[in-house]
Amino acid sequence: MLDVALRRPDGSTVVDLGARGTPPLPVSSALRAVLPDGLRRGSTVAVSGSVSLVLALLGAASEEGAWCALVGFPRISAEAAAEYGIDLTRLALIPSPGTGWTTAVGALVDALDLVAVRPPARLVPGDVRRLSARLRSREAVLVPFGDWPGADVRLTAADGQWQGIDQGFGRLRLRRISVRAEGRGTYARPRSTILELPADGGGVRPAPRAVEPVPLAG
Repeated sequence: MLDVALRRPDGSTVVDLGARGTPPLPVSSALRAVLPDGLRRGSTVAVSGSVSLVLALLGAASEEGAWCALVGFPRISAEAAAEYGIDLTRLALIPSPGTGWTTAVGALVDALDLVAVRPPARLVPGDVRRLSARLRSREAVLVPFGDWPGADVRLTAADGQWQGIDQGFGRLRLRRISVRAEGRGTYARPRSTILELPADGGGVRPAPRAVEPVPLAG
């Protein structure tokens, strides 16, 4: 896509011929630390390390009216999706797309706003290129779980630590994970944050900052 802009002498934009007319899809406030501009339409945002992060990524956009799909995630329940804010009335669940994976994903990209996928073990480079071109023309967002060649943004979850079990008993209440975003353009410089995912009571929220100990006067 050709990006052409007319600018004033001070550098501000008068007309941007390369800008899309549709605004980005929103993300939750907890994810703005790594995705400050939301989800740019026509882009691919690859996620690794946490399926819960995939669901959290879809939540805010779904609450605002976006239509979403989960493809190839056989173990995700509707209740888990709703916990992250996904509107089940605008969610398509396709746990087993079969041999027609590319065809199914392409059809969903044509019709929906956000399509989260678990790609097959072997990706055909030509299929990746065709899906990327389709995304740009339809202004959808593709969210692959795992490696995806040429992804615009890569979100990586790591260092997950569960809390809630003390002295060998109790219940798991929340998990703290580190999330890192890197990729092209504004994401060439990596960003990172610590999240509670899932948070106590469900959903996602920023992890509280650690309280520094106050030295005693002596």
